[in-house]
Amino acid sequence: MAAFLAGCGTVDRMQVSSIPMDDYRVRHPIVLAESPHSLDLFPSPGTPGLDYRAGAQVREFAEDYRLNGHGPITVLVPARGQAYARRVVAEIRRALEVFGIVAPLQVTTYPVANPSLASPIRLSFVGIQGKVANRCGEWPNDLASGSSVEGWENKPYWNLGCATQSALAAQVADPRDLVTPSADDPADTLMRSRSIGSLRKGADPVTDWKTKNTSISTVGNN
Repeated sequence: MAAFLAGCGTVDRMQVSSIPMDDYRVRHPIVLAESPHSLDLFPSPGTPGLDYRAGAQVREFAEDYRLNGHGPITVLVPARGQAYARRVVAEIRRALEVFGIVAPLQVTTYPVANPSLASPIRLSFVGIQGKVANRCGEWPNDLASGSSVEGWENKPYWNLGCATQSALAAQVADPRDLVTPSADDPADTLMRSRSIGSLRKGADPVTDWKTKNTSISTVGNN
Protein backbone atom coordinates (compact mmCIF):
# COMPACT_ATOMS: atom_id res chain seq x y z
CA MET A 1 0.00 0.00 0.00
CA ALA A 2 2.85 2.42 0.86
CA ALA A 3 4.53 1.75 -2.48
CA PHE A 4 1.22 2.33 -4.26
CA LEU A 5 0.69 5.69 -2.55
CA ALA A 6 4.29 6.72 -3.25
CA GLY A 7 3.70 6.13 -6.95
CA CYS A 8 0.69 8.45 -6.87
CA GLY A 9 2.88 11.24 -5.50
CA THR A 10 5.16 11.31 -8.56
CA VAL A 11 2.48 12.02 -11.16
CA ASP A 12 3.84 14.29 -13.90
CA ARG A 13 1.58 17.30 -14.15
CA MET A 14 1.37 19.53 -17.23
CA GLN A 15 2.56 23.10 -16.76
CA VAL A 16 0.76 25.75 -18.80
CA SER A 17 1.45 29.43 -19.39
CA SER A 18 -0.45 32.39 -20.77
CA ILE A 19 1.32 32.05 -24.17
CA PRO A 20 1.47 28.50 -25.50
CA MET A 21 4.89 27.42 -26.75
CA ASP A 22 3.26 26.14 -29.95
CA ASP A 23 2.33 29.70 -30.96
CA TYR A 24 3.88 30.72 -34.29
CA ARG A 25 5.08 34.05 -32.82
CA VAL A 26 7.22 32.09 -30.37
CA ARG A 27 8.61 29.66 -32.97
CA HIS A 28 9.21 32.34 -35.63
CA PRO A 29 9.84 35.67 -33.86
CA ILE A 30 10.53 38.86 -35.84
CA VAL A 31 13.89 40.40 -35.00
CA LEU A 32 15.81 43.48 -36.16
CA ALA A 33 19.01 42.74 -38.05
CA GLU A 34 21.63 44.55 -40.11
CA SER A 35 20.80 43.52 -43.67
CA PRO A 36 21.61 44.89 -47.13
CA HIS A 37 18.99 47.06 -48.86
CA SER A 38 19.41 47.05 -52.63
CA LEU A 39 17.82 48.63 -55.68
CA ASP A 40 18.36 47.54 -59.30
CA LEU A 41 18.03 50.41 -61.78
CA PHE A 42 17.32 49.92 -65.48
CA PRO A 43 17.52 53.49 -66.86
CA SER A 44 16.17 54.11 -70.31
CA PRO A 45 19.05 54.05 -72.85
CA GLY A 46 17.45 56.91 -74.75
CA THR A 47 17.73 59.24 -71.73
CA PRO A 48 21.10 60.90 -71.04
CA GLY A 49 20.70 60.41 -67.27
CA LEU A 50 17.90 59.14 -65.06
CA ASP A 51 14.45 58.93 -66.61
CA TYR A 52 11.27 59.64 -64.62
CA ARG A 53 10.85 56.06 -63.40
CA ALA A 54 14.49 55.65 -62.30
CA GLY A 55 14.45 59.08 -60.61
CA ALA A 56 11.38 58.12 -58.58
CA GLN A 57 13.07 54.87 -57.54
CA VAL A 58 16.18 56.75 -56.40
CA ARG A 59 13.99 59.12 -54.38
CA GLU A 60 12.33 56.16 -52.63
CA PHE A 61 15.76 54.57 -52.09
CA ALA A 62 16.99 57.82 -50.48
CA GLU A 63 14.01 57.87 -48.13
CA ASP A 64 14.72 54.27 -47.14
CA TYR A 65 18.35 55.18 -46.42
CA ARG A 66 17.28 58.19 -44.34
CA LEU A 67 15.06 55.99 -42.15
CA ASN A 68 17.07 52.77 -41.87
CA GLY A 69 20.54 53.16 -43.39
CA HIS A 70 23.99 54.23 -42.33
CA GLY A 71 27.48 54.20 -43.78
CA PRO A 72 28.45 54.35 -47.46
CA ILE A 73 26.24 53.55 -50.43
CA THR A 74 27.64 51.01 -52.88
CA VAL A 75 26.97 51.46 -56.62
CA LEU A 76 27.63 48.46 -58.86
CA VAL A 77 27.83 49.24 -62.58
CA PRO A 78 28.35 46.79 -65.45
CA ALA A 79 31.87 46.52 -66.84
CA ARG A 80 30.68 47.31 -70.37
CA GLY A 81 29.28 50.72 -71.31
CA GLN A 82 31.48 52.71 -68.94
CA ALA A 83 30.69 56.10 -70.49
CA TYR A 84 26.95 55.62 -70.10
CA ALA A 85 27.38 54.23 -66.57
CA ARG A 86 29.46 57.26 -65.51
CA ARG A 87 26.70 59.62 -66.64
CA VAL A 88 24.07 57.65 -64.72
CA VAL A 89 26.25 57.51 -61.59
CA ALA A 90 26.71 61.29 -61.76
CA GLU A 91 22.92 61.71 -61.99
CA ILE A 92 22.44 59.36 -59.04
CA ARG A 93 24.94 61.34 -56.98
CA ARG A 94 23.16 64.63 -57.74
CA ALA A 95 19.74 63.10 -57.03
CA LEU A 96 20.85 61.79 -53.64
CA GLU A 97 22.25 65.21 -52.74
CA VAL A 98 18.95 66.84 -53.70
CA PHE A 99 17.15 64.45 -51.37
CA GLY A 100 19.53 65.31 -48.52
CA ILE A 101 21.73 62.18 -48.62
CA VAL A 102 25.43 63.05 -48.24
CA ALA A 103 26.73 59.51 -47.70
CA PRO A 104 29.88 58.57 -49.66
CA LEU A 105 29.40 56.52 -52.83
CA GLN A 106 31.59 53.48 -53.43
CA VAL A 107 31.45 52.84 -57.18
CA THR A 108 32.68 49.49 -58.46
CA THR A 109 32.11 47.33 -61.53
CA TYR A 110 30.96 43.76 -62.06
CA PRO A 111 31.53 41.49 -65.08
CA VAL A 112 28.64 40.88 -67.44
CA ALA A 113 28.08 37.15 -67.84
CA ASN A 114 25.49 37.35 -70.63
CA PRO A 115 25.66 40.45 -72.86
CA SER A 116 22.25 39.67 -74.36
CA LEU A 117 20.55 40.36 -71.00
CA ALA A 118 19.93 43.76 -69.46
CA SER A 119 22.61 44.75 -66.94
CA PRO A 120 21.27 46.82 -64.04
CA ILE A 121 22.98 49.44 -61.92
CA ARG A 122 22.65 48.26 -58.33
CA LEU A 123 22.51 50.60 -55.34
CA SER A 124 22.87 49.07 -51.88
CA PHE A 125 23.51 50.00 -48.27
CA VAL A 126 23.47 48.24 -44.91
CA GLY A 127 20.63 49.14 -42.59
CA ILE A 128 18.08 47.90 -40.09
CA GLN A 129 15.57 45.43 -41.43
CA GLY A 130 12.90 43.27 -39.82
CA LYS A 131 13.17 39.57 -40.54
CA VAL A 132 12.27 36.18 -39.09
CA ALA A 133 14.95 34.76 -36.81
CA ASN A 134 15.02 31.33 -38.47
CA ARG A 135 14.54 30.07 -42.01
CA CYS A 136 11.13 29.25 -43.38
CA GLY A 137 10.46 25.96 -45.08
CA GLU A 138 12.05 23.72 -42.46
CA TRP A 139 10.19 20.52 -41.61
CA PRO A 140 11.89 18.87 -38.61
CA ASN A 141 8.95 16.54 -37.99
CA ASP A 142 7.02 14.25 -40.28
CA LEU A 143 3.43 15.48 -40.74
CA ALA A 144 2.23 11.91 -41.35
CA SER A 145 4.04 10.35 -38.42
CA GLY A 146 2.00 7.21 -38.20
CA SER A 147 4.82 5.34 -36.48
CA SER A 148 4.95 7.74 -33.48
CA VAL A 149 2.53 9.54 -31.18
CA GLU A 150 3.64 13.02 -32.33
CA GLY A 151 1.07 13.03 -35.12
CA TRP A 152 -1.72 12.28 -32.63
CA GLU A 153 -1.15 15.39 -30.49
CA ASN A 154 -3.01 17.69 -32.92
CA LYS A 155 -0.42 20.48 -32.59
CA PRO A 156 0.50 23.06 -35.25
CA TYR A 157 3.27 21.93 -37.55
CA TRP A 158 6.61 23.69 -37.16
CA ASN A 159 6.55 25.80 -40.35
CA LEU A 160 3.06 27.21 -39.69
CA GLY A 161 3.09 31.02 -39.52
CA CYS A 162 6.65 31.52 -40.75
CA ALA A 163 5.58 32.95 -44.11
CA THR A 164 3.05 35.24 -42.40
CA GLN A 165 5.72 36.60 -40.06
CA SER A 166 8.12 37.14 -42.96
CA ALA A 167 5.49 39.01 -44.97
CA LEU A 168 4.61 41.20 -41.98
CA ALA A 169 8.27 42.08 -41.37
CA ALA A 170 8.74 42.99 -45.05
CA GLN A 171 5.67 45.26 -45.14
CA VAL A 172 6.56 47.42 -42.14
CA ALA A 173 7.90 50.75 -43.42
CA ASP A 174 9.94 51.50 -40.29
CA PRO A 175 11.22 48.26 -38.68
CA ARG A 176 11.74 50.09 -35.37
CA ASP A 177 7.95 50.16 -34.98
CA LEU A 178 8.15 46.40 -34.34
CA VAL A 179 10.07 47.11 -31.11
CA THR A 180 8.62 50.36 -29.80
CA PRO A 181 6.07 52.86 -31.11
CA SER A 182 7.01 56.25 -32.48
CA ALA A 183 6.74 59.38 -30.37
CA ASP A 184 3.42 61.24 -30.37
CA ASP A 185 3.01 64.04 -32.87
CA PRO A 186 2.31 67.56 -31.59
CA ALA A 187 -1.32 68.36 -30.86
CA ASP A 188 -3.43 69.94 -33.59
CA THR A 189 -3.54 73.63 -32.62
CA LEU A 190 -6.60 74.39 -34.78
CA MET A 191 -8.64 71.53 -33.34
CA ARG A 192 -7.63 72.47 -29.80
CA SER A 193 -8.59 76.13 -30.35
CA ARG A 194 -11.94 75.09 -31.81
CA SER A 195 -12.71 72.88 -28.80
CA ILE A 196 -11.74 75.64 -26.33
CA GLY A 197 -13.93 78.14 -28.22
CA SER A 198 -16.88 75.73 -28.08
CA LEU A 199 -16.43 75.26 -24.33
CA ARG A 200 -16.38 79.02 -23.79
CA LYS A 201 -19.68 79.30 -25.66
CA GLY A 202 -21.16 76.45 -23.62
CA ALA A 203 -21.40 74.20 -26.68
CA ASP A 204 -20.46 70.54 -26.96
CA PRO A 205 -16.82 70.37 -28.18
CA VAL A 206 -17.15 66.93 -29.74
CA THR A 207 -17.05 66.52 -33.51
CA ASP A 208 -20.46 66.15 -35.10
CA TRP A 209 -20.18 63.55 -37.83
CA LYS A 210 -22.93 63.72 -40.43
CA THR A 211 -24.06 60.45 -41.97
CA LYS A 212 -26.56 60.06 -44.76
CA ASN A 213 -28.60 56.87 -44.79
CA THR A 214 -29.11 55.40 -48.21
CA SER A 215 -31.77 52.87 -49.08
CA ILE A 216 -30.87 49.50 -50.48
CA SER A 217 -31.02 49.43 -54.25
CA THR A 218 -34.21 47.99 -55.72
CA VAL A 219 -32.51 46.83 -58.90
CA GLY A 220 -33.69 43.35 -59.76
CA ASN A 221 -36.89 43.48 -57.71
CA ASN A 222 -40.20 43.00 -59.44
